[in-house]
Parts: sequence; structure tokens; C-alpha cells
Amino acid sequence: MSVEPASARRALPRWLVLLILAVVLLMAIPSSLTLGLAFRIVDGLPTFATVFLGIFIEAVPYLFLGTLASGLVEVFLPPNAIARFIPRRGGLAALTGGLLGLFFPVCECGVIPLTRRLIRKGLPLSAGVAFLLAAPVLNPIVILSTAAAFGVGKVLWLRLGLSLLIAVVTGLVFSVEADPQSVLRETHETHTHERDHAHTPASRAEKWRAALLIAIDEFFEMGRYLVVGAMLAALMQTFVPQAALLSVGQGALLSVVVMAALAILLSICSTVDAFVALGFVNTFSAGSILTFLVFGPMVDIKSMLMYSRAFRARPILYLVLIPLLMSLLSGSLINLYFPGLK
Repeated sequence: MSVEPASARRALPRWLVLLILAVVLLMAIPSSLTLGLAFRIVDGLPTFATVFLGIFIEAVPYLFLGTLASGLVEVFLPPNAIARFIPRRGGLAALTGGLLGLFFPVCECGVIPLTRRLIRKGLPLSAGVAFLLAAPVLNPIVILSTAAAFGVGKVLWLRLGLSLLIAVVTGLVFSVEADPQSVLRETHETHTHERDHAHTPASRAEKWRAALLIAIDEFFEMGRYLVVGAMLAALMQTFVPQAALLSVGQGALLSVVVMAALAILLSICSTVDAFVALGFVNTFSAGSILTFLVFGPMVDIKSMLMYSRAFRARPILYLVLIPLLMSLLSGSLINLYFPGLK
């Protein structure tokens, strides 16, 4: 009888090893802690489901609008046609791109696939980045919702002005990139669309069908990241004690950091975030409220995950850090020099 070599013996499946380790760890934890954690999870499930559905249902219509606009741009806009209407110079291109948000009612979810499509169609990179960051605030729906919450006054104008400023500055940083396509992540869908739509469909009905197919493809492509982002945001809202954040948010500088963290944590759609911010007015300073209103639509949990589908790693780092630092700086300056601003 031959003995089977040790190297030939079949190893335990990885999932089984992890399961055994998890059971051992649970047995090592005191039963009171285990039961307390289990009860907390069970008690939090209704809140988690409510928050998740709230974030998801808020964002889905605007994600669909963005992907539909992306499909229409792909089919009906000839290659490089948009380049004839956008200045090529960095500053003017970024400013024009930021102002494009006035004509597109898309939030931070829908603007990502649309921006990717516009850049592939010849939109200068600086204009595309400025549009990506400014459109979630500088669109008609958000302007009206902010005016309804805070009135037509300083908060509204500062939100619009700071959002445009940060978007243009970030766009200028990207203007030094020689190859705009290098910041975009290659996807299977991109190659499929380029192959399937190399020749524009002849009839109008075929064009609309092609646009809808592209919109559906991109909706499901970006939608899974929206689901994961909404789940993470709901988990953090349910199980991370927000009272601890709010209790340290009274200082001129610290309150700005806290509200920026809440903007990432809550992941609220820009179309309704003004009404949420209104609830913090009597607790937080004006600078921190503006940080929430400016930074939140640019960077939150779900948008960062969706960025990872559209852009490469280094561009994402710039897209997060530049708006973060500028938002913190502007909010802190407002608190220090204009503490009575309302």
C-alpha cells in the first residue's frame, strides 16, 4: 500500500477554513457580548432597510436620467462635435464645463456616466471634470430646492459660487493631462459600444433603440455600484453613532470637518440635501453647513464607488482630495471671518 504524498492531499476549501475561524472567534468572545451584538444587529435591520431604500430610491431616477443622456450623446452626437462649442484652453474650458450643469438636471449619480461619455466624445478633460463636480449643484432642480430651504440669499449664492470655484480649479489641475482618455477606465462595455455603434443606425427608430440599449447597459453597470454604496452608507448611518460626531462639531474648524464627514456618511442625493442641512442650522456654523452643501454632492460613499468604475485610481485621488481640501478651507474661512453669516 502506497502512502499518498502530503503535497497531493487535498487542502480544505478556503471558505471552510474561514468559517471554522469565525466559529472559533465567536466561541472565544463572551456570550453576553455576542448576544448584545446580535440584538443590536437585529434591532438595526429595520433602520438599515429604511435608510438603504431611501438613498437608493432617491438616486435611481437620476442615475437613469444620466445613463439615458449618455446613450443619447453616444448615438446622436457626432464624434468631436462638442469640441467645436467648448474652448480648448484650460481655464475657459473648465468654466464652460462647470456652467454646463445649468442645462443638465442630473445629480452626482447620473452625472458620472454622462461625463465619461462626453469625454469620450471629445469634451476637453478640464471641462469634463468641472462638469462632473459642478453639475450636481448647478442644475435647476438643486437650485430650486436650495432656494426653497434657505431662501434666495447668501447660502444659495455661496453654495453655487463655491461649487463652481472648486469644480473649475479641479478641472484646471486635470488640464495638464495630455491624453484625456488615459484617466478613464477601460471597460468591456466601452469596447462593445465602440464596435456595435461604429456605424450610426440609419433610421430614427434604430437610433432611439440603440440609445436605449446603451442607457440600459450603463444603468446596470453603474447601478451595482450605487447599490453597494447605498448599503455601505446605510450601514454607517445605522451602526455608527452620529451623536458622537455631532457633539464635537461646535468649533469653527472642527465643525467643518464633522460636516464633511457627515456628507460622506449620509450620501444624500443633492436634490434633497438642502432640507437635511436645514435641520443643522441651529446646531452648526454657517461654514460647516456650506461645507456639507458643497462637498457632499461632489464626494460621498456611493459616488466614490461609481468613480472607481469610470476613472483610474490616481484621477479618483485628485477628484476626492482637491474638493475636500478646498471645501474644508472655504468653510473654515467663513467660520473665522464671517461667523454671523446666515
